[in-house]
Amino acid sequence: MRYDIAIIGTGPAGLEAAITAKIRNKSILLLGSRSLKKIRKAPKVMNYLGLPEITGEELAKSFISHIDKMGITITEERASLVYPMGDYFSIQTAENGTIYEANAVILATGMVQEKSLEGENDFLGRGVSYCATCDGGFFKGKRIAVIADSRDKEKEVDFLAELADDVMYFPQYGDELNVNAKVQVLREKPVAVKGGMKVSGLQTDKAEYDVDGVFILRDSIAPSKLVPGLEIRDNHVAVNHDMETNIPGCFAAGDIAGAPYQYIKAAGQGNIAALSAIRYLSHS
Repeated sequence: MRYDIAIIGTGPAGLEAAITAKIRNKSILLLGSRSLKKIRKAPKVMNYLGLPEITGEELAKSFISHIDKMGITITEERASLVYPMGDYFSIQTAENGTIYEANAVILATGMVQEKSLEGENDFLGRGVSYCATCDGGFFKGKRIAVIADSRDKEKEVDFLAELADDVMYFPQYGDELNVNAKVQVLREKPVAVKGGMKVSGLQTDKAEYDVDGVFILRDSIAPSKLVPGLEIRDNHVAVNHDMETNIPGCFAAGDIAGAPYQYIKAAGQGNIAALSAIRYLSHS
C-alpha cells in the first residue's frame, strides 16, 4: 500500500498534521510513539490557547484522546531512512526493517542535535549503521560494537547477538540492563569510529577496540541522516512559510524547523505542513 502522506513524529506538529490530513480524507501513515514522553514531562503549559495552566500530562492525554476519536492509528516504529524515489518516498523503519511508501512526507521529529562521533559520517554504509534489522545480516559471524541511548534498544542488541559472533555493548544510559548473556557490556563513552576503506575500530574514552562494524541506535536520527539531500540550516531543517523543504514533496514542522520551541507553534506548523502536502498531492 502506498499512503498519501507519511508523518514522522508524534509531538504536537505530527499529531496536528495527522488530524488535518485525516479531515481532508487523505490516507496517512503516522510513525512515532503513543507515550508522548517529552510532553508529559512539562510541569505546566501556560500559553496553549484555550487550555490555561494545563499540565503536560493532561495535554498529552488530550492529544491522544483526540487522535483516537478520529480513528487515527499510530504505528509505533522508528523511521531510520526516508529516501526520495522521484514521485514517491520510501520509508524504512529500524525495529522491523519494514519499508513503507508515501507520496508525500512530513518530518515532525522534534529537535535532534547533531551528536555524531568522530568518523561516524565518514563510515556510513561502510560499517556504520543505524538499523539492526536492516543491516544485521551483513555482520554474521563478525565482531561488532553497539551503542544505544535507551533501554528501548535492548531488543535490537539481542537480535544482533544472534547474528554476530562477538557483540560489545556500550549503553549510554544508567538503567539496569536486560540483554543476552553473550553480550559484553562496557560502561565506556564512545568517541570515534576508526578505519580505512571500512570500519576497523571503535575508540572510547578508555580504550580502542577492533570491530568489523558499529551500530549506533539512537531514539531520534538527525534529519540530515534521515533524509539524504535534505538542506540543513543552523542545525534545523530549512523550510519556507509553507513548511516546504528543498526536496519536493517533503515538508517539516515543529522544533525540527527552528525556534521558538513551543507546543502551540508546533501544532500550527503541523497544520500548515499538512495543507501544503495536500496541495502538493493535488498538483503531482
